[in-house]
Amino acid sequence: MRVEFRLSGSGGQGLLLAGITLAEAAIYAGKNAVQTQSYGPEARGGSSKAEVVISDEEIDYPKATDPDFLLALTNDAYKTYGPMMAKGLIITDTSVTLDPAIKARTVALPILSSAAEKVGKKVVANMVALGVLGGLSGVAPKEILKKAVVARVPKGTDELNVKALEVGLELAAQSGAASK
Repeated sequence: MRVEFRLSGSGGQGLLLAGITLAEAAIYAGKNAVQTQSYGPEARGGSSKAEVVISDEEIDYPKATDPDFLLALTNDAYKTYGPMMAKGLIITDTSVTLDPAIKARTVALPILSSAAEKVGKKVVANMVALGVLGGLSGVAPKEILKKAVVARVPKGTDELNVKALEVGLELAAQSGAASK
């Protein structure tokens, strides 16, 4: 089974690291995974996108062609990628203005504010988002997601980033939108 993720937002939100960590967690879980990324010419503030493809089979094409999950942390990301969602689930931050013309199933969660208020640092919003994606998709168990986070984040920030992951997993559980 192939599962495709597109993580989008603005440069500096750490979505590329979140994508790499999600792919690594899938590999730890015994699956095949590839991660690709692109970002605008201005690193911070410009648009950024990471894609992750996870499969039990060999992956013959590394890009997300029809994502099962779209994470959109900014209005621009939502407006750019939301209309392309033919199936699957769009996950936005509650700060994103939803468009009724975008018909895909959508859940808005307080990802950015949870990082600032529940974890105490808005810089870990990417790990909150990773927890949401991991919780909603079920691609890797909680302990494996934690292992991937600890392996990927800067040394000395493990505890903070794992706390952010757990906050994201809680948001996913509370949303009622988890994959069946």
